Amino acid sequence: MSSTKVATAQFYSHTDVSANLQLCVDYMRQAKHIGAKLIVFPENANRCRDFKTREAAWDTCEDLDGAFVRGLQAAAKDLGIIVVAGVDIKGTTKPDCHIAQVIISEKGELLYTHLKTVLWDYEYTLFVPGSKELRVTPTSVGRIGLLMCADGICPEVPRIAALKGAEILCNSLNSRGPDEMRCHEPLRAIENHVWMIASNTVGGPEDGYPWTGGSQIISPKGDILACAGETDAGLVYADITPATSFPKHLGGGLGLLSKFRRPDLYLELLKPLNTHAAASMYGPIPDDTPKKPLKIATLQLSWYHSTKWTITRTLGQITYAASRGTQLTVFPELWCFRRGEVAADPGAAADFSADLLEQIKQTAAKSSIYVVANLVERAAATDDGGCAKFYSTAYLVSSSGTVAARYRKAHLGEAERSWATAGSDGLVVADTPIGRIGLMIGNEVWLPEVCRILTLRGAEVIAHPADWDRIEAATMAAVERTEENRTHLVSCARTDNPAKFGSQVVVADRFRFGQCIALMRYPTAIWSRTGFEENIFHELDLMDSHSKMMGFHLDPVATMQPALYGVLADMNDIN
Repeated sequence: MSSTKVATAQFYSHTDVSANLQLCVDYMRQAKHIGAKLIVFPENANRCRDFKTREAAWDTCEDLDGAFVRGLQAAAKDLGIIVVAGVDIKGTTKPDCHIAQVIISEKGELLYTHLKTVLWDYEYTLFVPGSKELRVTPTSVGRIGLLMCADGICPEVPRIAALKGAEILCNSLNSRGPDEMRCHEPLRAIENHVWMIASNTVGGPEDGYPWTGGSQIISPKGDILACAGETDAGLVYADITPATSFPKHLGGGLGLLSKFRRPDLYLELLKPLNTHAAASMYGPIPDDTPKKPLKIATLQLSWYHSTKWTITRTLGQITYAASRGTQLTVFPELWCFRRGEVAADPGAAADFSADLLEQIKQTAAKSSIYVVANLVERAAATDDGGCAKFYSTAYLVSSSGTVAARYRKAHLGEAERSWATAGSDGLVVADTPIGRIGLMIGNEVWLPEVCRILTLRGAEVIAHPADWDRIEAATMAAVERTEENRTHLVSCARTDNPAKFGSQVVVADRFRFGQCIALMRYPTAIWSRTGFEENIFHELDLMDSHSKMMGFHLDPVATMQPALYGVLADMNDIN
């Protein structure tokens, strides 16, 4: 497939708009000289934000037909290059202003203006979030979706762009957090199988919190093709092949995104925000709110030596965890089976699972502990004589030895589809005496829709039997699921997982005054080593999941815009 050279530039925009325009034009010339057909500039490339009120923002911000945008149009036409740039613009009514991003064709035409839908903290005091339908723009280099900074630390905008056919995501940022380049940008590229071109502000006043740069070009597999570094202004470029964003084939055995996703289960994402169980959890909570402690443990195992020994270790782990005062334990994904064993004979695996489940129930009752176990479930044969169905099922066994909840995995990867049936009962949050527990299995961590819905259903902690397919599943996807929902996530991984990474607990850190920006939106993770039975014992405060704030003003759940999300539940094939 034909390749296209693209570029991204980073700099700090001062108060001189004409000088900033000239700087952009100079970078456009450099990009043209090396053969780039597209260049991306940072958010508010027109002018730094030194204003403190909405009225001052109105006096300072651009009109779309102002000198900065017109200057970019003229240079784009003169050089024959496509430009994406962030520009703060006036709204239709004073003093409303928007954080905007324009895409200008190589003929100088203003093709589309994106209004940032998720604002970063202080921005809510100065700007109005965009609420118009999100579009993907056809260009001579490919179909381009636009997003801006905080648009990408929440999952909806990049997902919508991908579902609407974007081959390239252009991300204009004004970020002081290293989490953008290290997690948000590559993850959004991976989970949507799309090219990402990100341009961030860099530097700034020496005595101020620095803008972190890290402008980069990323492949749909998450490979960093070019990066401008974190300290200096400059331009980088790379060759990309936009057409390879289709078909959207996710790695790690997940297969086509359209076959992995379950839009039939996502209608909840379109409902008004005040109708969800989580509505009572939006916003901050008082500092003097009493704690709601929950002691959890990851019981990290895999089949080892023999089935009998694996059972012995399983029951022993439960008993030992209870002796440590643990209230909730989580086992890995299908930990009690050898690799390939379930697919080879799902019937035998289901019989074994039924027996082991009974032993787990008895041990949980004796130890007075909750246990999450992922096993193979056989459903009864259908009335019309059809074959029995098998499910990958997560059981929540109560401290009295009963099954408090059951979740049949709804999202199946390619290998699982050879033996399992996708669950059709929907996602599960169990309301128990120890807390509201959501259930998720394995590679569902790659789908932001899953944790989003569990959060909207009021989950305080999500139990996640895991088998990491690649290291980014733990270090990016799992961390992001807590970051974008502020809900505790307990992932217990098989000791023989392909990523060779241990189990992990991601804590829904409550925002507190004095946190640096990176910690405000990049939660703490605790992990164990892999390869042997090393458990994590940790006490969570479930009230942290009731404080959804990522700062003084940004609640990443309460600021969702369901009216824009229709495509998330669209059943049409995106591949």
